[in-house]
Amino acid sequence: MLIWLILMHYKWLKRWIQLCLDLINYLAGTRTIGVITKLDIMDKGTDAKNFLLGKVIPLRLGYVGVVNRSQQDINNERSIEEALAYEEQFFCDYHVYHSLSDRCGIPQLAKKLNQILEHHIRNLLPTLKTDLNSHLVAVEKELRTYGEALESNAERGAMLLNVLTKYSEAFSAVVDGKSEAMTTKELSGGARIHHIFQSIFVKSLEEVDPCEDLSDEDIRIAIHNATGPRNALFVPEVPFEVLVRRQIARLLDPSLQCLRFVYDELIKISRACETFEMRRFLELRRRLEDVTTRFLRDGVKPAERMITNLIDMEMDYINSSHPNFIGGTKAVDMAQMELRAMQEGDDADKDPAANKGHKLATVAKFLNGALPSQVGRTQSDNGRVASVGTSTTRTWGVSSLFGSRGSSVGNSSKRHAAEVVHDIDQAPPAIQLKNPPSILRPGETETEYQVEIVVTKILITSYYDIVRRNIQDLVPKAIMHYLVNHAKRHLLGTFIEKLYRENLFEDLLQEQDEVVTKRRRTVEMCHALQQAVETLDEFVADISTQRSSDSMNASPKSSYLSSDFYSNSRS
Repeated sequence: MLIWLILMHYKWLKRWIQLCLDLINYLAGTRTIGVITKLDIMDKGTDAKNFLLGKVIPLRLGYVGVVNRSQQDINNERSIEEALAYEEQFFCDYHVYHSLSDRCGIPQLAKKLNQILEHHIRNLLPTLKTDLNSHLVAVEKELRTYGEALESNAERGAMLLNVLTKYSEAFSAVVDGKSEAMTTKELSGGARIHHIFQSIFVKSLEEVDPCEDLSDEDIRIAIHNATGPRNALFVPEVPFEVLVRRQIARLLDPSLQCLRFVYDELIKISRACETFEMRRFLELRRRLEDVTTRFLRDGVKPAERMITNLIDMEMDYINSSHPNFIGGTKAVDMAQMELRAMQEGDDADKDPAANKGHKLATVAKFLNGALPSQVGRTQSDNGRVASVGTSTTRTWGVSSLFGSRGSSVGNSSKRHAAEVVHDIDQAPPAIQLKNPPSILRPGETETEYQVEIVVTKILITSYYDIVRRNIQDLVPKAIMHYLVNHAKRHLLGTFIEKLYRENLFEDLLQEQDEVVTKRRRTVEMCHALQQAVETLDEFVADISTQRSSDSMNASPKSSYLSSDFYSNSRS
């Protein structure tokens, strides 16, 4: 039994030593207060004054000495009031504790703990208030994303009209480049439409060669077909018109493709104008996208008709009197220069003596006769020549250049007829003609046809450039008028006509159950935080008032325990 008591004593002693070491190593000391209990059972002649003064183990928050009820007191059912009275009498009897009146007794312990708690709260108040306000701002922001609950049709109608108006204004702002949410990283909105017009459509048309898909054989066949059974005396206008119409028709596809590009951009803009109300009401979002898509699609149709009409207008009437059209005489002059340049290039590559054949002589003869003064009077200042003779086909001002073919053929026929007269009595054998082939193409290119081909190409290029400039100017105007500006002007009216109906309010503004639940919880959280902030403000005000009152009623400390020590402590 003695050994067991020694072991237990060592065990408790070891714990006490460890506690002392922990207290010494705990330098901050802001969470520990020392309580010395059962001062009434200390040996006579001893006291706890040095402990209460912190001379043995110092603590920042200090010590408080108390007298506890013993187990015998509890068994005898001594009340707390009686225990406090006994404690008061004990400290009054021991004069050593009179100078430590603020560190003795249960009331002083309660007061000290209350002061520590109050001081801790004071230190936490600024941070706590800041955290509460930050949390309240975040909750209010989240609540705004859910919007206000709509209880009546009047509220629903006002909300719907507001959403439709904001969406239409956002659409116009993006197209006009006035949107506040415009990015600086890339082109967007109306800038992309301008890029489509100028950098894609206009540039693509400028890069097209109007004669790239026309071979010399195609042009020569067109000239032959235009002359019919006759031999052409001049450059006929019919093949030029046929071929230039064919090139003008090629402008339709890129024009319609430009329209399609702009339509796609408007669809992207409509998707980018989505507001948070549209994310809240999914049915309204779906219906808005559907109405917008249909509205823009309907705007494509008149724009497409206008573009088609523009191309048809250019094809139906070839205005050869246009002031920018190069004309026949200038075309012939340019053809002469081009053929001479080609011939000089051939001469540089070949032996000069071998290039003085009949081809060059024939070209020179044809070109020398290709002056408008030998054909007729000049039609206008730019070199166009009126048609000559009674030919039913309009011709360009190249006179004897192509008439020489008919003269040579006629002279040879006359000589042949004179020779045949002498042998008319002889019976010649029957002449059998070859059947014409199913597909007939002209023979080798003659020199005069080379001139015709070059002249025709020059005329086609000149007139195509005029039409191209017209299309480059009018197609963007048609798209802007019939599609883009039409959408800006009439989109809101279409929304009101299609969607702003009282029987659709409830369906369009129907919220998801999840959103309703989140709004209710957020409202409750917001109210709780607001109440917490108000309570905290009231608490701060109460503390400030209490401190002022305590400072005014403060009295000097007594060196002994007064008779009303416990009454003041309890108060």
